[in-house]
Amino acid sequence: MDFFARQDQARRNTKLLVFYFVVAVVLIIAAVYFASLLIFQGTSTYRHQGELSSFALWNPKLFLIAAGGTLAIITCGSLFKTAQLSSGGSAVSESLGGRLVNSNTRDPHERKLLNVVEEMAIASGVPTPQVYVMDHEQGINAFAAGHTPNDAAISVTRGCIATLKRDELQGVIGHEFSHILNGDMRLNLRLMGIIFGIVCLAVIGRILLSSRSGNSKEKNPLPLLGIVLLILGWVGVFFAQLIQAAVSRQREFLADASAVQFTRNPDGLSGALQKIGAVHEGSRLETEHAQEASHMFFGNALKSSAFSAMATHPPLAERIRAIDPNWDGKFPDAAVAEAEDPETDLGKKARPRSAFPPISPGFPNGAGGLATAATAIQATSVLPSLGNLTPLHLRYAVELRESLPENVRAAARDAKGARALLYALLLSEDESIRASQLAELARRADPAIYEQTVALGPEVALLAQRARLPLVNLTLPALRQMRADEFQKFSDTLAWLIESDEQIVLFEFVLQKIIQRQIAPHFTRARPAATQYYTLKPLAPDCAVLLSALAHTGQTDPAEIAKAFESGSPYVRAAGVSLILLSRDECGLTEINHSLDRLAQAVPQIKKNLLEACVSVVGADGVIQESEAELLRGIAETLDCPMPPFLTAA
Repeated sequence: MDFFARQDQARRNTKLLVFYFVVAVVLIIAAVYFASLLIFQGTSTYRHQGELSSFALWNPKLFLIAAGGTLAIITCGSLFKTAQLSSGGSAVSESLGGRLVNSNTRDPHERKLLNVVEEMAIASGVPTPQVYVMDHEQGINAFAAGHTPNDAAISVTRGCIATLKRDELQGVIGHEFSHILNGDMRLNLRLMGIIFGIVCLAVIGRILLSSRSGNSKEKNPLPLLGIVLLILGWVGVFFAQLIQAAVSRQREFLADASAVQFTRNPDGLSGALQKIGAVHEGSRLETEHAQEASHMFFGNALKSSAFSAMATHPPLAERIRAIDPNWDGKFPDAAVAEAEDPETDLGKKARPRSAFPPISPGFPNGAGGLATAATAIQATSVLPSLGNLTPLHLRYAVELRESLPENVRAAARDAKGARALLYALLLSEDESIRASQLAELARRADPAIYEQTVALGPEVALLAQRARLPLVNLTLPALRQMRADEFQKFSDTLAWLIESDEQIVLFEFVLQKIIQRQIAPHFTRARPAATQYYTLKPLAPDCAVLLSALAHTGQTDPAEIAKAFESGSPYVRAAGVSLILLSRDECGLTEINHSLDRLAQAVPQIKKNLLEACVSVVGADGVIQESEAELLRGIAETLDCPMPPFLTAA
C-alpha cells in the first residue's frame, strides 16, 4: 500500500469512526431516556385517586428533553476537547504531563532520544517533530500526536528512555513515525475529541458525586444525581473503549511491521516489547487522562481488560511473535531490563568522526558510501518513495547527521544558533553582495546572532545541496523556542535577506515556505487548513502555475519548455478543462506560493496526480538533477507528502 493509499485508508477510518460515534450517541440517549422514564413516570404511576395507571414507554416530551440535554452535553464536550487540541501534538503532550525537551539538552538519555528522532526525520523527509518526556511515568510507553507532520509531537515516558537500549528506542520511534506517515495522528485527535464528548456524562457524574453541601444539616441532592449520571455515563465509557479498540488494534500491527521495515532490525522492537512484559510498571501510565488517549500509545496505557474486545492494543505475545516468530515466550529478568547505552552528543558507541566523509559540493557520494541518485534518478521511482522509509534512508540519515560539522549541529539545536544558521544559508556567493548583506545584518540582528552567522558562513558554504533541506528541518524544534516578538523579527530579517540580492532562488523559496507552514502557526495559533478540494477542476489554474514554473526552471529554449509542460499536464487535466502553459512572468514565486497553499488543501489522490505531473515535467529531459530532486522534495513537503532523500547503494 503506497503513501496516498494509506492516507485514503485513514480518511475511510474517519468515516467509520463517525458511524461508531452516532451509534454510541443513540444508545446513550436511549439509556438516558429510559432512566428518566423510570424516575419521573415511575413516581407518578398512582393517580391522585390512588388508582394504578398504565406505564407508557413513549413520552415524546420527556424524550425531547432527554435527547436534547444529552446531545448538548456530548456536543459541547466534543467541541471543547477538539478546540483544546487544535494547536496540535504539543497540546496533547502537555495535557498528559509531557515536558518539552530542550533541543540542546545535556541529559544523556534525552540526547539519545533526540538523536534517534532527528535521524528518523531526515530519513523519512518529515519535519523534525517536537519531543516531550513524561518525567513522572516509569512505564515504557510513547505516542505521536498532531494534525499533520507540520505540528507533530512525539512523547515518551521517562521509563522508556531510561530502560531501552538505543536500537530498542529506535524501534519504538520507528513505530511512532509510522503513525505520522500513515495518517493515523489526525484520526487519533478526532477520536480524542469524540471520546471526551461520549464520556462527559460520567465526568459530570464524578464531579457531582464529590460535591458537598456547605451546611451539613441541608440535604444535597447533587451526589444522588451524580450517581445516576455516573451509571448512565458508563454506557458512554463502554462504547468509548469499544471505539478505541476498533480503530487502534489493527493499526498497531501495521505500525509494528512498518517499524521493522524502517530499521530492518526486528530484535530492537521485539526487545522493547519484551521489556514491557518484564518490568513491573509495564506500559501503564499514572496520569488521569490516560483513558481518553489510550488508543494513541505504543503499549497499553491502562490496566489489562477482562475482555479482549475492549483492549486498545493486541496482547504483547501476539505483537512479539508477529515480528519475531522464534521468540521463546519468556520475558527477560526485570533486574537486567535497563538501558546500557545512554549517549552524549556523539554517542557512546558512535563511529569515530573520521569515518564520515565531509559533505561538500565536490564529493560525488553521500555520507558513508551512499550515493544520491539525484543525478540519474528514474522518474518512476519517485512516487513510490513517498512515506516509505527504508534502512538505506536511515543509514544515510545517521551518517549525514554525524557528517555535519560539530558547530553546525550545535547551532541547529539552539534558538539563536538556528537563526544564525539559516541566515548563513542565505548569504550570497558573490563577495560584494555578501559584504553588503552582512553589513545590514549587523544592524538588523542581535550581535550574538550576527557573530555566529559570520562564524558559520565558511562551513555552511561547503555543504552539499542535498544537506541543506535536512539541515533546515533540524532547526525547527529550536526555532519554536523563540518568543513571538523574536519570531516576527526573525521572519522580517529572513524575508529581507532572501530579497536582498534581487533574485530569489528555489531553495530560498522552499525555506521561506517551510517557515511559513511549520513555524508561523506555532506563534499565530492558526488551525491547520481543512481539506476543501475533492475534485481537480477548481485547482486546474493552480496546477498550470506550478507546472509552468517547473517547465521554465533551468531551461530557456521555448520548444523544450513546451515539451516539459506537455509531459506533465495529462496527469492533472480535469474534465472539460485544458491546462495552458504560462509565461515566466505569469508563474512567479508569488503565484506559486498562492497555488501551493490551495493545492495543500486537496485530497490525497489529487496530490498524487500533481506530484506525478511535477516529476514528469522535471524529468522530461531524461535526467533529474540534484537541485531538481531537492526542489521536488520541497514541493512535496509543502503538500504534507514527506519524500525521503533519493538514494542508491554505492
